[in-house]
Amino acid sequence: MANPGTPTFDQLRLFLAVVETGSFGGAGRKLNRAVSVVSYGIANLEAQLGVTLFDREGTRKPQLTTAGRAVLAEARTISGGVDSLRAKVKGLLDGLEAEVSLAVDVMLPAARLGAVLRAFRTAFPTVALRLHVEALGAVTALVLDGRAGLGLSGPLATDVDGIERIVAGSVQMVPVAAPDHPLARIHPLPPGAARDHIQLVLTDRSPISAGRDFAVQSPRTWRLADLGAKHALLREGIGWGNMPLPMIEADLVEGSLVRLVMPDDPGGIYRFCAIHRRDAPPGPALSWLLDRFVESGAEDTPPVGTAEL
Repeated sequence: MANPGTPTFDQLRLFLAVVETGSFGGAGRKLNRAVSVVSYGIANLEAQLGVTLFDREGTRKPQLTTAGRAVLAEARTISGGVDSLRAKVKGLLDGLEAEVSLAVDVMLPAARLGAVLRAFRTAFPTVALRLHVEALGAVTALVLDGRAGLGLSGPLATDVDGIERIVAGSVQMVPVAAPDHPLARIHPLPPGAARDHIQLVLTDRSPISAGRDFAVQSPRTWRLADLGAKHALLREGIGWGNMPLPMIEADLVEGSLVRLVMPDDPGGIYRFCAIHRRDAPPGPALSWLLDRFVESGAEDTPPVGTAEL
């Protein structure tokens, strides 16, 4: 039996593009190639390997064959290795950035963000910084599309391909309401009591978490894209909801909010990770920021027994 030939990296790129876009035409648009070039390249790849990668009969979209699925895993490994090689060389060639772009999850404690950025200004006085503050998957979306070179994301980033992640601390989320809210006047709260009241829920401005809910207990919800607005509405007694503890500690002390002891929604731990695109490693200034966020997050000590969000 003849041995398979050695495919070129360009042929593997064509193969991966067809898989990712679902069609030869989509691969052509992604790579700025004619469909005929894509088709010819895939045919040559199949000839080189001696196997059929796509089933083209009886379907509008090419479907991977058994051999195609086996080749796909290896092709992704090779592509990832080349991305890593280019990333390392880029890091060697690049000097200090003139400007950096940072996206942070709105749940990140403001005091931590301020301390890191104050130190950054001192360490890199000539580097301009563009800051985005977003909720849920919007941080990852900014990193994926290149508008942010570094992100401090919540747990949603763990599900996204092409993203490098480093654990960077956590924040405790607690359910709260205004002192005159009905839930705040029931002691103890029975299971299911929260379902009869409006829950204020933070929503995603990106499609990454479309159709997914996080810690939603009530069928009656008001959905907001701004954590500050949620905070204000909670203080007005309009509903109840989960909030990062550092943001509402002063409210708890002064009594403008009370912590709800809810058997079916005790809150939980919202974990952060520093993220960047695998094919776009951070330069010196962004690397410094990444290290500082990871170091400051290492000091977080969640209460024992608290569930993950």
